[in-house]
Amino acid sequence: MTKYGSFPGTRPRRLRTTPALRRMVAETRLHPADFILPAFVREGVSEPVPISSMPGVVQHTRDSLKKAAVEALEAGVSGIMLFGVPDDAKKDAVGTPGTDPDGILQVALRDVRAEVGDELLVMSDLCLDETTDHGHCGVLDEQGRVDNDATLERYAEMAQVQADAGAHIVGPSGMMDGQIGVIRDALDQIGREDVAVLAYTAKYSSAFYGPFREAVGSSLKGDRKTYQQDPANARESMRELALDLEEGADMVMVKPAGPYLDILARVAGAVDVPVAAYQISGEYSMIEAAAEKGWIDRDKAILETLTGIKRAGAQNILTYWATEVARNLR
Repeated sequence: MTKYGSFPGTRPRRLRTTPALRRMVAETRLHPADFILPAFVREGVSEPVPISSMPGVVQHTRDSLKKAAVEALEAGVSGIMLFGVPDDAKKDAVGTPGTDPDGILQVALRDVRAEVGDELLVMSDLCLDETTDHGHCGVLDEQGRVDNDATLERYAEMAQVQADAGAHIVGPSGMMDGQIGVIRDALDQIGREDVAVLAYTAKYSSAFYGPFREAVGSSLKGDRKTYQQDPANARESMRELALDLEEGADMVMVKPAGPYLDILARVAGAVDVPVAAYQISGEYSMIEAAAEKGWIDRDKAILETLTGIKRAGAQNILTYWATEVARNLR
């Protein structure tokens, strides 16, 4: 048999031969500072309440939330994104708990900010879905449709009370047209130019939100397809991106993360502001459930999905594994 010199001359496998070599040439590296921990705080509970569809995740008490924030800080996580779960009896058509200074989210913001100061970014979900009796992200009109402009007025109020409660960053997640501009103006009106806005720029109407509904005690009737994006569309995300940046977004986000890595890559390649992605409840629960069945290696699957999200262009990742992974990376 004829031997053709050193054929093949190019051997990419040379750079995969040992763990040390693979580590040295790795193009994407996860770091604790990449992560933001989403956390739920429930009004009126004396013990954390497990979320059955999200193994290992709970609805916190005020005290356990403070502990979780400190643990995230000690692990090197950059921020904590808070979601409030009010008593059902306090929900109404306009989401009053969302603008009540004594609403559970505002109380939790003050608690956590007092606990961690400026060492951990305290972030707040700015949306009405957790506080309305119909579960939609906005105010409904007489025909039961989400009224975009009436909702913007509520978002402006929410931004101001969340800023007053201590939020470093607000995250408008309702996908209302014009929400970033209205919120930026509302914050500036009360002299809170220092509060940043993380725009949920591309938030898709996804089947993977299912476990989140339990996590926030959702009262949703119907669906959110008239305001969240159609999973079939990509160019639409770039239009939303241009509008959010024009309106003053400081950071932008793609949600969900895993099923929309193509969108994440397009967004990341088009902007010079930080880009985040949210690894949502369904993404989390699928891995936990499959690992519980022994079908996949849990820890390796977690790292692989997070690496893929960062490789696609996310500078920051919201994930329920934030503290765990950050500890393991240190």
